[in-house]
Amino acid sequence: MDTTLNDMEVRVLGSLIEKELATPEYYPLTLNALVNACNQKSNREPVLNLAEDEVVRALDTLRFKQLAVVSADGGRVTKYRHLLAEQLRLSPAELAVLAELLLRGAQTVGELRSRAERMHSFADLAAVEAVLEELAGRNLVTRLPRQPGRKESRYAQLFAGEPVIPPEQLSPPPDGARLRVMAENERVAQLEEEVAALRAEVAGLRLLVEEFKAQFE
Repeated sequence: MDTTLNDMEVRVLGSLIEKELATPEYYPLTLNALVNACNQKSNREPVLNLAEDEVVRALDTLRFKQLAVVSADGGRVTKYRHLLAEQLRLSPAELAVLAELLLRGAQTVGELRSRAERMHSFADLAAVEAVLEELAGRNLVTRLPRQPGRKESRYAQLFAGEPVIPPEQLSPPPDGARLRVMAENERVAQLEEEVAALRAEVAGLRLLVEEFKAQFE
């Protein structure tokens, strides 16, 4: 992607794609329907609470980036649709995978297959992998490093730029022995701090005693 989207643009674009595929009878979407779609509590990660003006601003920037447009068949009420299929020549299968990644963040192949079922039916995991490979070849998704303790890799969309991976997700978790040593070191450090504080307190008391004795000499 030549254009980087912010979080609100990602949510709006993902919602438009999802509703086109999952509920085509209600697509294109009115502003009210789009706000509700963006703020859904199901199939969203994270759950947001966007106001109408935030969605309008996101729509305006998506329109400027030629990724959304006012529908020509909106009738009396203004309706909106995305332009991703036209701009990037994407198939329904590719759109379904992208919608999931836009709406719920990084996911495994298995998660994508089950969660995208409401938008497009994949025969098997290999079919999802083929779509991901095609999208990765076009720099629309990327395969993330495997997380410690997980067997499957996750995939993330690149519309919002390269994903930031926390350092703890790149390193394997410490084993039991290492955890015990770390806990022991922390306990010793805490005891040393307490001893130092007690020594300082004793030294202060000694000084007070010496000052008190000096008054009678």
